[in-house]
Amino acid sequence: MKIKIPLKLRFAFFLHRRFKKNLALIHDLQYLFWECTLRCNFECIHCGSDCLKSSDIKDMPIADFIRVIDEIKPTVNPNKTMIVFTGGEALMRNDLEECGKMLNERGFPWGLVSNGYLLTQKRLESLLSAGMLSITISLDGLNDSHNWLRNRPDSFEKAIDAIRRINAVPGLTNDVVTCVNQRNISELEAIKQLLLDSGVTAWRIFSIAPIGRAAHDGRLHLNPEEFLTLMRFMEATRKEGKIKLNFGCGGFLGEYEGRVRDNLFYCAAGINVGSVLVDGSISACPNLRENFIQGNIYKDNFVDVWNNNYKKYRNRSWTKKGMCADCNMYNNCQGNGLHLRDEKTGLVQMCHLKLIEDAKKLELK
Repeated sequence: MKIKIPLKLRFAFFLHRRFKKNLALIHDLQYLFWECTLRCNFECIHCGSDCLKSSDIKDMPIADFIRVIDEIKPTVNPNKTMIVFTGGEALMRNDLEECGKMLNERGFPWGLVSNGYLLTQKRLESLLSAGMLSITISLDGLNDSHNWLRNRPDSFEKAIDAIRRINAVPGLTNDVVTCVNQRNISELEAIKQLLLDSGVTAWRIFSIAPIGRAAHDGRLHLNPEEFLTLMRFMEATRKEGKIKLNFGCGGFLGEYEGRVRDNLFYCAAGINVGSVLVDGSISACPNLRENFIQGNIYKDNFVDVWNNNYKKYRNRSWTKKGMCADCNMYNNCQGNGLHLRDEKTGLVQMCHLKLIEDAKKLELK
């Protein structure tokens, strides 16, 4: 692909490349995800982890995860290392507060990602009392679209209740995440207004990665025209300034970098972001499994793994193959988000840049 980029943005990319190289060398751990369960009260059709209401893999005991925290505490600034509970559905566990209190005692801030279904007022107050500082709730469309994607008829109502509940808490850092697909792409303006009416100030939008249940479901992935429509909506919304909107960390966006997200793209997996999966596997982004696993807490020291492994995360020259091999934007993109690459072949499965280019070509016809 031969993409034309304005001179000012090219200079920004040049500086950003040097910045990213330095980040990889330092690899300061800033976010640690704990996949505390694979149990879930939903059966979402786009689930990347293929979670189930009943999982054969048992929840990790809190003591095992806290042992990891105690390993990393001497090597990081705890106040600047965010711990995020995820799943599955993290709120399926009734003991998150216990873990949260133990993190607070060690100086670590913590939060969670949730579908919101189990976030009653009582549970919210319990989590806040245990020191929860941030929460992310998913809302994937208006009533029918959200319920379709989440595969549960009352999920929209519960998500809205949760969103309104958390926005009534002064000082609680929170945002809403929306996975845009072919069904809800036409609802973006209405979703934005709903969020504004619910008191939401921060909104993140993601495209759906072709992994897990979403790997072969064409309804979940935007075509080029739809993706360009999304970019233009996001740029217009950011200029409007009523809500803080950012495109997620999914991939490189060429000319739209700096226009639809606050920062220029880089995949922080294995550079600033690590994870402990439910079976003890040490990874980066929780979506990265199989060939991206770097060790296991039940046989390895997390700090040793973080400092001495993760080579494929920090030197991504191996990604320069397939459609990435002759792309003139490769040095800026470095192979896109790693969760968008096939874990067996290493080939990129989704290229946001190509979607934009193809849409522009169609407009010229």
